[in-house]
Amino acid sequence: MHYLTLDLSDNAEGITTLEAMASTTAGHHAAAMAEAQQLLDWAWRRFPHTHGPADEGMDWDHDLQVNVEDGQWHAITLTLTGSQRFIDEFIEAFGDPRD
Repeated sequence: MHYLTLDLSDNAEGITTLEAMASTTAGHHAAAMAEAQQLLDWAWRRFPHTHGPADEGMDWDHDLQVNVEDGQWHAITLTLTGSQRFIDEFIEAFGDPRD
């Protein structure tokens, strides 16, 4: 990842939240969005049938927010929530953001 920064956090119910964030100029927005799409594409390929709320037994869910700040900066926040299995495979594929 060149544009997105990744942050992992856990909650008491065993659900991990991964936030991927970037704030770029308009000229770099497409590249940052491509990185976010790369993460989503991976998740859909690896866990195609278990997307949805964790409290319904699903492995992962997501929320993608894109905002334009002051007409120039493009902010992307991709929030992924995942089971331990999902996070373990994510770390295997992309590395541990805590390192």
